[in-house]
Amino acid sequence: MPHAITLIEARDSAFESVSSGRSGLSGVLKITAPNVIGHSIVVPVVADLIAGNPGLHVDLTLSDGVIDIATTGLDVAVRVALMKPSDMVATKVADNPYTLCASPDYINRHGRPSTTGDLVAHPCIKLHAMDTWPFMRGSELHRVRVSGPFSASTVDAVRAACVAGVGIAMMTYWDVHKLIERGELQSIVLSDVEPVGIGIWAVFPTRTRVPARVRVFIDALRERLLTDIQPRRLTAAIP
Repeated sequence: MPHAITLIEARDSAFESVSSGRSGLSGVLKITAPNVIGHSIVVPVVADLIAGNPGLHVDLTLSDGVIDIATTGLDVAVRVALMKPSDMVATKVADNPYTLCASPDYINRHGRPSTTGDLVAHPCIKLHAMDTWPFMRGSELHRVRVSGPFSASTVDAVRAACVAGVGIAMMTYWDVHKLIERGELQSIVLSDVEPVGIGIWAVFPTRTRVPARVRVFIDALRERLLTDIQPRRLTAAIP
């Protein structure tokens, strides 16, 4: 049976390559991605792909939780995570470091922490299932337990509360870089730790075959992330 499945996948891959070469990408591209990156990055990328490939359809599921792509029939999951390529069938698309940030109003009222010891005295805005915040202290992962008056299930809600001045939040570069550029948030750098260098990854359900439409999507996603809005050092945003 595994041999038969491999032969079928090889046949489908060859057929798809011929079809794609003649008339562009076709079929249904099924993607899952986090809410913020899904709205701001994935949707514009797939809009361009659809415009250039009339036979292509895209089914996008947005979720800040982890969806099991092996059992749901999805082609690819865009995930923000700390992982190695050997952890699963995955390829890194771009760097996406964590950053601490707060609104200018909050910093004016409460000041800016300079160490992890200072941080624990501040009200912090937590994403559900993230009771501790990860940092690097030298070569070791260091976790800091934070608390505050507000927690939420989505990055969108955490970000909105941070802009509203509720407290300090830990989010990733791609979640907040535009707000920092506009001055709606300010980044906070601690002297005794470094940010954890997580990334944006494309995760696949199988090693045996990656359809052409998935490969083209990943290439387009990487190009947008790495060339359209290059990450800059968030420390430069500190006045």
